[in-house]
Amino acid sequence: MTSPLFDLSKDVAVVIGGTGVLGGALALGLAQAGAAVAVLGRNADRGEARAHLIREAGHRAVFINCDAQNAASLKAAHADVVTKLGQPTVLVNAAGGNDPKVTVVGEKKFEQVALADWQANYDLNLIGGALLPCQEFGPGMVARGKGSIINVASVSAHIPLSRVVAYSAAKAAVLSLTQFLAREWAKSGVRVNSLTPGFFPAEQNRKLLFKDDGSPTERAQQILGHTPMARFGKDEELVGAVVFLASAVASGFVTGSDIRVDGGFLAQTI
Repeated sequence: MTSPLFDLSKDVAVVIGGTGVLGGALALGLAQAGAAVAVLGRNADRGEARAHLIREAGHRAVFINCDAQNAASLKAAHADVVTKLGQPTVLVNAAGGNDPKVTVVGEKKFEQVALADWQANYDLNLIGGALLPCQEFGPGMVARGKGSIINVASVSAHIPLSRVVAYSAAKAAVLSLTQFLAREWAKSGVRVNSLTPGFFPAEQNRKLLFKDDGSPTERAQQILGHTPMARFGKDEELVGAVVFLASAVASGFVTGSDIRVDGGFLAQTI
């Protein structure tokens, strides 16, 4: 039985980017806490599979195809959520990522970074990763006087990491937007917080972290050397923080905060 402190049985949670590895884990975790979950994303196969997995575990879940970088697509998905599950009370913005196709991953100099690469990163991680979803789902929560919005940031938003300048800047903007909305919507009963994951192996960064034989790359060794817990995170280790932020009982006086789940990465200096 779920503790009353973390009981989300009266909630409808929307997880944008729930088709991904981390977003999918968050969707399952919210469902296990009792929430009805809408998995939103562009990959129908992964989305349907995640929703099916959640339903097989005895929880309510649907997949809704959605492009978070498109306002019309978000509006249609929002209407679909309301029809199938009810009014959303929790929004998790987990879309985005450090996609090698749209970021700086080589030895390119700063002045050589194309404007298109900057724009692609902002579209993926700020516009679709937080701004448009908040514009679509936030006002309804404000009108109803309750809601929790959780934006997924990155350790790179706090201390820009090498070779990912555009991604770092976009995620830093997500942190700033989170605090702005927390202030704007606080009196309306809507809480807005961010989650900062450390390094969690996922499809998009696996080649960056592991060689073909499964051993860590030089980049991975640098990361582990800078992480006091000396390991990568596990998907399920993000769930507790998200359920905490989603629960109006557990975190009712928490807004404008950033919860770090990084194994101490941001606490490490020398």
